[in-house]
Amino acid sequence: MSLLSFRKPKETAAPGVNPQLEAFLKDYSIEVMPRTAEKVENFRDLLPEGTRVYIAHIEGTPIEDMVATAKRLAADGYKVMPHFPARIIKDEATLADWIARYQGEADVDQALLLAGGVAQPHGDFHSSMQLLETGLFGKAGFKRLHVAGHPEGNRDIDPDGTDTNVADALRWKQAFSETCDAEMALATQFAFDAKPIIAWADSLKEAGITLPIHIGIAGPAKLQTLIKFAIACGVGPSLKVLQKRAMDVSKLLLPYEPTEVLTELAAHKAANPDFNITHVHFFPLGGIKTNANWAIENGGSSAVPASQS
Repeated sequence: MSLLSFRKPKETAAPGVNPQLEAFLKDYSIEVMPRTAEKVENFRDLLPEGTRVYIAHIEGTPIEDMVATAKRLAADGYKVMPHFPARIIKDEATLADWIARYQGEADVDQALLLAGGVAQPHGDFHSSMQLLETGLFGKAGFKRLHVAGHPEGNRDIDPDGTDTNVADALRWKQAFSETCDAEMALATQFAFDAKPIIAWADSLKEAGITLPIHIGIAGPAKLQTLIKFAIACGVGPSLKVLQKRAMDVSKLLLPYEPTEVLTELAAHKAANPDFNITHVHFFPLGGIKTNANWAIENGGSSAVPASQS
């Protein structure tokens, strides 16, 4: 697409924008679903060309809807990264079919591989590692593969509350990344407190997990909405940040914004340039437009340089 046809989002960032936060938001990504994408008349009014847009594949969503959304976003100039949830993929033939559809209609070469929030697998797969082991993404020439990270653990994977299975999986993924031609990174569940996030990221580095981290952050939304999603998604100790806010009558009716957690993470990144959190990934729980406008107002630019695409 010609750059001349791209309408740049309205720049509202004021001179007083925190420069550390602005730098930390550079090249952020955002997540959509087919049904939420349908509500956006024109993504180019909200997101700069080159933004990485994840497409969440929720159980029951037809692959045709996923591919149609990918095709639309790709045509608008975005880097499309659909989810491949292992537990809703019946078998290797289905996986190959999905890959072929995405590539044939939307020229997709990036994917987020995850187990998926389904209790019982629909077929042969139950983990992202099994998807990687098929070798199909490598054969298809995928350039970037992201896998899930869990700053506050995952009860589905470790029901006993430890991180034993998660840690084993991360070591496996680290080893796989060292033999894989695609660029790999961790895309995480969202959390609300910077200190546990920093401690988790540091612990990975100490354990030899050097995969770059794209930290999941919930975008601006009503407090009640965030608490509902946080409980449903198994967010851990940092949920207390929301619960404490809910007890403050003066803040109860105000929309939550991720300014505090991101400002603290940005300051840590500025003081520690080798900090392994490299990107911000937004979950727009209060709406794509609301999230995109917040990013613009805080200096965020999500245009991904060609060399990092």
